[in-house]
Amino acid sequence: MSKRGIRKFIIGRGMRLAPQLLASCLLWMSCGPALRAQENTAAPDNAAPAAEPSVLPPDDSLTTMFHHPEWDRLWLSGQANIISQWHPEFHSPYQGKNSLTPEAQDASSRVLTLYTGWRATNKMEFLCDVQETGGHGLSEALGAAGFFNLDVVRNPLLSKAPYVARLMWHQVIALSGKKVVAERGPYSLFRELPERRLEVRFGKFSMVDFFDLSTYGTDSNLQFMNWAVDNNGAYDYVADTRGFTFGALVEYHDRHWALRFAEGLMPKVANGIHLDADLGRAHSENVELELRGRVIGKQTAIVRAMSYVNHANMGDYADAVNNWHPSAATPAPDITAHPLQTTIKYGFGLNFEQPFTDWLGVFGRWGWNEGQHESFAYTEVDQTWQIGVGGNGGRWGRRNDHLGMVFVSNGISRDHAQYLANGGDGFILGDGKLNYGRENILESYYTLHAWRGIFPSVGLQYMVNPGYNRDRGPVIVPTLRLHVDF
Repeated sequence: MSKRGIRKFIIGRGMRLAPQLLASCLLWMSCGPALRAQENTAAPDNAAPAAEPSVLPPDDSLTTMFHHPEWDRLWLSGQANIISQWHPEFHSPYQGKNSLTPEAQDASSRVLTLYTGWRATNKMEFLCDVQETGGHGLSEALGAAGFFNLDVVRNPLLSKAPYVARLMWHQVIALSGKKVVAERGPYSLFRELPERRLEVRFGKFSMVDFFDLSTYGTDSNLQFMNWAVDNNGAYDYVADTRGFTFGALVEYHDRHWALRFAEGLMPKVANGIHLDADLGRAHSENVELELRGRVIGKQTAIVRAMSYVNHANMGDYADAVNNWHPSAATPAPDITAHPLQTTIKYGFGLNFEQPFTDWLGVFGRWGWNEGQHESFAYTEVDQTWQIGVGGNGGRWGRRNDHLGMVFVSNGISRDHAQYLANGGDGFILGDGKLNYGRENILESYYTLHAWRGIFPSVGLQYMVNPGYNRDRGPVIVPTLRLHVDF
């Protein structure tokens, strides 16, 4: 990277986010010393009994900008997530319609979310979230299967108006009298739940709100930002362009394990915003088994095994290449050039996490899909694996900070690679030709809890063979992020 490029990034990105970051740091520096002094001051032996604790926790432990009223039946919160990324010029002897642009560029995105909920009874609740998104991703989120910013909506032509992201009915059916403490949040308002139970959800939601979760690598607000890190890249999970579907989810929970199954609506076309309501033609089944237990020391390890089957109007890579007759009218194969049909795409995933302490742990994923049929909903990955470490700043007294580092390797099937090598385009990739190699990514980040729900972050991603192309790259992507919880 040239000195001029580095200087351009620092000045350009800094000018855009400097006011927010400066305010956050000033607030933290002004409040932090006093709070730490209070914590470190020992009471004398003859001190009077401590006063009753105040209703509000200290500022350094309050992780929302405003204290949430302890409403028993209602939930109201919000968040803002702003991600700004840049990459310098990189090697690229050629490029195609869907390539990551080799010239230096920058892009910023935002996601604003309002979470609401109403607990109607001790066993039933209704949840509704409204979102507004804006900005852009680098090269409009094209040219890399493991794209750098999970918040980016891949269709820049979508309406910028706010939309309902989630709208669900959630019912709990008790199967035992024993209760366990539950942490309230936007997706569940219950303070306690039966240890053995069924949970039923119906409505609009994201499949990865409940499948393929990870303590260390799921949340683009506070953790990693790459598509192939926060989710299993080979999990072509049912979703529209924004990542949501209409469906039904049933979960069985027991003390040491859980089993979940969901059915959802597929999009009408790859990466489409419109879902196909004809269940006889298009739908998706998703199943996951979650096991919890002690493997190393006293910390609880979690393993999740997942599978999915998608039915939709998907093309076949081998058919697209074999039926292609090169001419001026058809210079490249087209995966969408087929009559209306229903084909099946299936895959498997494995996900584990093992805490070593209460502040540090290791995690990983493995994923595979059959790679014969068109990548349709998430991204163009047919095989993936990742290994990483994640945690918080508890070791140095900052338990609300987050940090992590991960390595990811993505691949595609032989038929998929041949299709791209012949000049075909997917909905993410298409360099015009392809010298195939696995797409390897290294990502790291640190998120600081500056003050009351204000979380500035710095991150860095390094990608080799973007879009599985040995002729292009490598690419380095520095990142600034500002997240605010209300």
